Amino acid sequence: MLHSLRFLHAWPTLNLTGVIDILVVAIVVYQCLMVVRGTRAGHILVGILVVVALYGIAVVAGLETLRSLLSYIVPFLGLAIIVLFASEIRRTLARIGRKRWFGLAGGFRAPEAVSEIQMAMELLAQRQIGALIVLERDIGLRTFIESGVRLDALVSRDLLLSIFQPGPPLHDGAVIIQNSRVAAAACFLPLTTQPSLARKLGTRHRAAIGITEETDCLALVVSEETGRISVAAFGELSTGLTPAELVERIHRHFEVARPAAAQPEEFPADIPLATDHHGTDAVQPGRSLEP
Repeated sequence: MLHSLRFLHAWPTLNLTGVIDILVVAIVVYQCLMVVRGTRAGHILVGILVVVALYGIAVVAGLETLRSLLSYIVPFLGLAIIVLFASEIRRTLARIGRKRWFGLAGGFRAPEAVSEIQMAMELLAQRQIGALIVLERDIGLRTFIESGVRLDALVSRDLLLSIFQPGPPLHDGAVIIQNSRVAAAACFLPLTTQPSLARKLGTRHRAAIGITEETDCLALVVSEETGRISVAAFGELSTGLTPAELVERIHRHFEVARPAAAQPEEFPADIPLATDHHGTDAVQPGRSLEP
């Protein structure tokens, strides 16, 4: 009886600091679970937890053979988590890093280039020419820029239309824009690994979602099959946008107030553009949840 009382006396007292500590740990665990939810990493995490649970049962139940076998596996679980969850860890750290601490922020700040992008996207959509344009924000895209062809040219409607014309080598891949300059074309982007999207979307849309899962950029897509304009941000895809909605999404993402005098330049509808295109990409029907 006295031993039980001493045990209860040794139990830590729950104070305000303890409550805050528990809440912070709960939030961290919840965020970790949200990172791996719906991905292949979720199944891997379940498998790791099963191995740890078996090891605990073996220790408590005195199953020496099983405990000895698992004792060679459990010490390597930490390294296995780092290797298997590399992309999820990188994505989580990127989300933390893209927070604007102390008001520090960079990224796309060129309202004068938005009208050029809008006009190019509208013409590409009318002619059903596939396109993928990525606008850099705070997280640098140097790794992906180096995978393509460096251009370092001012953003213009004619340049974007020339790049995405079917046939030339720069047609395939993504165009990455830094501030008011086209940094590179024909860039390779990571594809999203979400199983539910792999069956519904084509390569361009999966690449747009994939790059926005790892960085805070904005990805603009034109479907070759339907001519629909889509926008991806923070791992979410919105489809079927109008040119006006596209501009609104760009300014909202980069927190730039659209100047009243910046109206799209009129251009003739019969500009000769090639209409034949190669490859296919599916589009998610309807519009998804706004990020």
